[in-house]
Amino acid sequence: MSDDRAGTGDQRMSGIAGWIDFRRDIGTRSSILRAMTGTMRDRGPDSAGVWMSAHAGLGYRGLDTGAPGGSGNLARVEFGDAAVTLVHAGPIYNLRELRRAVEAAGTRRRAESTPEILLETYLRHGERFVEQLDGMFTVAVWDGRHRRLLLARDRLGLKPLYYHRYADGVVFASEPTAVLTHPLVTARLELAALPIVLQPRLTRAGETPLVGLRELAPAELLGCTAEGTTSRRYWELTSAPHHDSFDKTAAHVRELLEESVGRQLATGVPGGAMLSGGVDSTSVAALAAQLLGGGGQRLDTYCVEFASDPSHFTPTELRPDVDAPYAAAAAEFLGTRHHTLTASVEDLLAAIPATRRARGLPGWGQFDASMYLIFQQMRERSVVALTGEAADEFLGGYPYFFKADRLERDTFPWIGDGPRLVDYLAPELRDVVRPAADERDRYHDLLGQVPRLPGEDPADARMREVFYLGMAGPLAVILDRKERMSMAHGLEVRVPFCDHRLVEYLWNVPWSMKSAGGVKGLLKAAMADLLPPGTVNRRKSAYPHVQSPRYDEALIREATWIVNDPASSLRAMFDTARLNGLIRQITAGRMDSELPGGASPAHLLIQLVELRAWIEENKVALP
Repeated sequence: MSDDRAGTGDQRMSGIAGWIDFRRDIGTRSSILRAMTGTMRDRGPDSAGVWMSAHAGLGYRGLDTGAPGGSGNLARVEFGDAAVTLVHAGPIYNLRELRRAVEAAGTRRRAESTPEILLETYLRHGERFVEQLDGMFTVAVWDGRHRRLLLARDRLGLKPLYYHRYADGVVFASEPTAVLTHPLVTARLELAALPIVLQPRLTRAGETPLVGLRELAPAELLGCTAEGTTSRRYWELTSAPHHDSFDKTAAHVRELLEESVGRQLATGVPGGAMLSGGVDSTSVAALAAQLLGGGGQRLDTYCVEFASDPSHFTPTELRPDVDAPYAAAAAEFLGTRHHTLTASVEDLLAAIPATRRARGLPGWGQFDASMYLIFQQMRERSVVALTGEAADEFLGGYPYFFKADRLERDTFPWIGDGPRLVDYLAPELRDVVRPAADERDRYHDLLGQVPRLPGEDPADARMREVFYLGMAGPLAVILDRKERMSMAHGLEVRVPFCDHRLVEYLWNVPWSMKSAGGVKGLLKAAMADLLPPGTVNRRKSAYPHVQSPRYDEALIREATWIVNDPASSLRAMFDTARLNGLIRQITAGRMDSELPGGASPAHLLIQLVELRAWIEENKVALP
């Protein structure tokens, strides 16, 4: 047994990895785990360690956030010849309560660091210990007494964990690249996954584009033994009638959001928050600024704009205006130190290769790059920050929530009438993938999971379905982007709107209350006294994207090469003539229908470009 650690001080694990083999002795093969954790250096730049036994190895990368929880990155308790060992990633917001419970239980073992407290909680509660945890986390426990591995992920899936199960064991890590570093794992594209590669919002929990690679689903507890694998969800939404008045509902939303921000501030004071000047980010920043101000501290806030905005910004349904002026006005109102990042097209293009490395899976081009750049700036002043993301999914902030024709369709309401890249696959691939049937199956599969309320009005029942659909793939897309782009800089970004108590409450608030007074009227009513008038009266505006002919031209140029050049790895996968026709339409600005939200038609090509780059940079074998 070995314990190879480096790094000192108050650390928080930001990346974990492991290898379990139930039959072979792997105790001398720590170099493999060190290679796996080495791929996640950006995620945890301050410390690293590996623990090995005959049949199990665990590793980590650590990030120094200055948060309470004591030093230490891995916890282990010996039971004769066996050991129980734990590693985790991400902050635990109720660590003090857990520590008090451990102390009250009278254990004689030291339990000061976060992993030590979590391990003692596991020893008291068994696998149900995960139900005691409040935070954004992944955790791995190797229980040598029972030769069993447990993997768990937080309720909303804020921290990632990927795994590969093979005949004799399992390999897992916080990032796909770390799993693929293991010699037993081969990167091979799953043919049936092409629809989610070309439209990631369709991804169901746990799916990845690679054969044999799974992502632990939100609120999933996975158990692995030599006999097999078990899985269960330890948290689910429950539908129930909502009896509170509008005023009481708004007050309770305010209370829950205040508590969420307070818990996340208490575990390591953030020095930063994203601030667009919209109601979501301004609400979080206002509460954070108020709490920090009570302690004599000042919040730093951050916004992104594009150098091309003065020349090329055109209002769209989803982005009716530029964030920067609203963000600056909100920052002045709140009294924050405000920073605006002005990104050029060249900045975005230069950052995209780094965003691909951060994901380890196909990315989102400039949508990743602008977030990567703003997080890079934020990391210069702080290690922990807050964001207002996910409020749209829980409160109904997108335009489709207000469009009866979209809501009535028997498909995903956020999918518009524009072209789908998956329809341009080569005929023989389309026959296998069956794009229309695949989309329909995914839609009805999710509908079958919706927690129903017996006797609910049909219109309210449909809105419950719409919210559930948005809280599946689309929510995962924005949370994944936030997590990957921030951790690429060793920046821990927390999401107060994803507090599970707030989510549980909002799930049962009827649409008539959420939308009273317009888009996110309930949230505006809850936060009105802390928000500037410009924020309260502003139309919904989504996270910004660059509008620039130069970026569009770069996409079109790359896509044209992918489709036509014999050296292109993807050329044979697509119907060359039909896809060339689509590219000509995009180039000429003659699309038959718009993309959702009025995005530039060229942005449809992002997934094609990113798929090609991912396959070649990661040496992914094609089916």
